[in-house]
Amino acid sequence: MTAAPTDTGLRGTPTLGAFTGGQLRRLGAVAGLSGADVETYARVLTDSLGPVAQRPLNLPPPSRTFLSDDHTPVEFSLSFQPGAAPALRVLLDPGCGADSLARGGRVGLEAIRAMARRWHFTTGPLDDLEDLFLPPSPQGALALWCALELRPGGVPKVKVYLNPAANGAERSAGTVREALHRLGHRQAFASLPQGSGYPFLALDLGDWEEPRAKVYVRHEDLTAGQAGRLSRMSPGPGPAAIEGFFRTAAGPGPDVSGLSGRPGLSCHSFTDTAAARPSGFTLHIPVRDYVGHDGEALARVASVLRHHGMDASVPARALAALTDRRPEDGVGLIAYLALAHQQDRPPRVTAYLSSEAYAVRPPAVEAVRHPVAVH
Repeated sequence: MTAAPTDTGLRGTPTLGAFTGGQLRRLGAVAGLSGADVETYARVLTDSLGPVAQRPLNLPPPSRTFLSDDHTPVEFSLSFQPGAAPALRVLLDPGCGADSLARGGRVGLEAIRAMARRWHFTTGPLDDLEDLFLPPSPQGALALWCALELRPGGVPKVKVYLNPAANGAERSAGTVREALHRLGHRQAFASLPQGSGYPFLALDLGDWEEPRAKVYVRHEDLTAGQAGRLSRMSPGPGPAAIEGFFRTAAGPGPDVSGLSGRPGLSCHSFTDTAAARPSGFTLHIPVRDYVGHDGEALARVASVLRHHGMDASVPARALAALTDRRPEDGVGLIAYLALAHQQDRPPRVTAYLSSEAYAVRPPAVEAVRHPVAVH
C-alpha cells in the first residue's frame, strides 16, 4: 500500500487522518462536492477521529474494529438515485483509540454531542437510549459508530449506530424492543422478520426530513428466495425485485445454497410512530465474500446501477479515488452492496467502500468466473 502524495503527514509519513482525509477529498470530487465542502468535511473527519488521526500508518490500527476487514476505523459509501449526483457518506468509529469499549462509547457519545453543538441539533433520542446501549461494562464488538452524509453546504446529516448486544447477546432482542418502545414505535418490533441476531440499531439525528430508527437483522445462509420475503413494508418492493438484486450482488453460487460466508443483513426503517410496519427496507449483501476480486465486484455494482437507470461509470472513478491498485489485485475494496426502498421514493443503490489504510485483502485463490447475472 502506497499513499498518494497528498496523504502524508508533516514528516512524510502517512497518518491515518491524512490518508483518509485525502481519500475523502478525492471521493468528494467524484460526488460533485465543491472544494470548500470537501475541505470542511476532511477537517470534520480528522476532528472526529481525535488523536488517532495523527497516528502514523506504520503503526498497527488503533483498535481491532470490525468496521473494516483491515481495522481501518473509517468506511466510505456512495448512495445512488436516478437523475442525481451520488451522495457521499463516511462511517467512522470516533472512540477507536480508547483503551476499553466503555471508554470508546463515552468518547463517541461526546463526539456526537460536539457535533450537535456545532450543527444545532438535539441528541434527545440518543440520550433516551444511553443506558441501554452504553452501560458501564458493555459487551460486544462496538460501542458507538457515527455516519455522516456529506451534503453540499458543509453541514452533514448525522446517524449513530449502536450495539444491541451491549448488555449481552442473549438480551439483544429485548434491548431492540425496549429501544423502539422508548422511541414511540411500540408496535415495531413485532413486524421484524426472523433472523440470527441484531447487529445494529441506528438513529438519524439532526436535519432529516423524516428521522428514522433503523433495525438491522442478520440472516445466515440467506438465499434469493428468502431475501425476497424479508421486506415488511406495505406497500413495498415485490419479491422478484429483491431476488434479482440478490442474484446480481451475490452471484450465482448463493442463489440456492445461500450466503455461506459473511451473512446478509436486512434493515427496517421506522418513521411513523402510529404505524405498525416499517416505512423502509434495505437488503445488504457482503459482496466481498462472494467474488474472487474487486474487478468482479465492480462489474456487479455497475450491473445493478444500469438496471436502476443510474450512472454505472461512477464506481470505477470512486475506486480510483481511493487507491492506485488494480481492482483485480485485491478483494474487499467494495465491501457491501445494498438496495434500499423507502415509501414514496425511488429505490437507492449504495456501494460501501473500504479505505484499506492498513492492508489489502488478497484475491480469492479460485476467482469466481461466472458471468454477472442481469435481472
